[in-house]
Amino acid sequence: MTPAARLSAAIELIDTIEKDRVPAAKALKEWGTAHRFAGSGDRAAIAGLVWDVLRRYASSAYLMDADTARARLIGMLRLERNMDAATMGALFDGSRFAPAPLTEAEQAALSRRSLEGAPAAIAGDYPEWLDPHLAKVFGEDRAAEAAAMASRAPLDLRVNTLKSNRDKVLKALSHLHAKPTPWAANGLRIELSADARNPGIQAEEDFIKGAIEVQDEGSQLAAQFTAAKPGEQVIDLCAGAGGKTLALAAMMQGKGRLIATDRDKRQLAPIHERLSRAGVHNADIRTPKGEVDPLADISATADLVVIDAPCTGTGTWRRNPDAKWRMRPGALEIRLRDQAEVLERAVPLVKVGGRIAYITCSVLAEENGEQVRAFVARHGEFAILPPEQTASVLWDKAEDFGKAALRSEEGWLMTPRRTGTDGFFVSVLRKTA
Repeated sequence: MTPAARLSAAIELIDTIEKDRVPAAKALKEWGTAHRFAGSGDRAAIAGLVWDVLRRYASSAYLMDADTARARLIGMLRLERNMDAATMGALFDGSRFAPAPLTEAEQAALSRRSLEGAPAAIAGDYPEWLDPHLAKVFGEDRAAEAAAMASRAPLDLRVNTLKSNRDKVLKALSHLHAKPTPWAANGLRIELSADARNPGIQAEEDFIKGAIEVQDEGSQLAAQFTAAKPGEQVIDLCAGAGGKTLALAAMMQGKGRLIATDRDKRQLAPIHERLSRAGVHNADIRTPKGEVDPLADISATADLVVIDAPCTGTGTWRRNPDAKWRMRPGALEIRLRDQAEVLERAVPLVKVGGRIAYITCSVLAEENGEQVRAFVARHGEFAILPPEQTASVLWDKAEDFGKAALRSEEGWLMTPRRTGTDGFFVSVLRKTA
């Protein structure tokens, strides 16, 4: 397919997503099935265009002063890919399979309009109903913070120290231009341009042998801040597919007891193969069976309970750009109840002197600091560890991290704009009595 034909396909897909209200991933999969002539490069390029439009869904329409799939694509090409009108004109030429030529109105919008003076929800590309929630956290910076959450994320990897070390993996992945991440002790980053395809990491020898895992640096830091130690009893209460379980296992150096479980047993399906590939031998996976509590035999013995809490996922918008447009106010209320419930489940598991690490991939105060304050108000036997103590695991980088991230009495908030990571909140609480 020509670059112009890819643009036409993207416009068609965006129109389908809007009119049929289908998730972007589903629409892209169905399009690929119906257009088998399109090669893998074509499908990847078209998917990149669609995801970028969803990243700039509001601002692109505002820029073009038109609420159509075509207008959003044109606006995105200017805002996200810095394409000028002349370059666009060469692609929008009306030839076979190409979009129709730019109209006078479209050319005028490209030359005269900007996002200057746009409302925060437009400039930051997020649903208007979320504006007061983001203002509570970021104030006048909310548009800039949200715009950073709309940009494409790099590909971050975590080196599994049970199998290798960062220097060795850096050499092995030199052909992908991997470099160390700014903060995490064992992180690697591969920067991606706006239209670049994700490299086939799963085909790399280091991935096959379990020496690396795909994991955002913010998620790596969240695990690092738990300060899990060799010999401890650690419970990963919301383990899901096992991303943080694997990081905790490496921190424990194969020593101690690591228990991983999740209320949704379907989420646990990939964890067994991942643990095996990573060389983890001290993990006990507890899959729920009916109404039986998989942790019923544990009472006040855990050194650390890690809660990677169910949340709105607002911190992962740059990886899931269509999720923010499908999010509804009711979803926040549901997640707040889920978080309070899982925090209560952790209480009887922790021994005196033990810790709860509460983690979300959200930037909303209700799910983060407010949730932690409410928990401590209910449970006076828990005290919040000072955030600077939590960040001390970064050693020589702790001071710089403290200047970059948002610190509150309850913990740390990382964001793409401030720390170059996904949005993550981390609070560590110690049981004092």
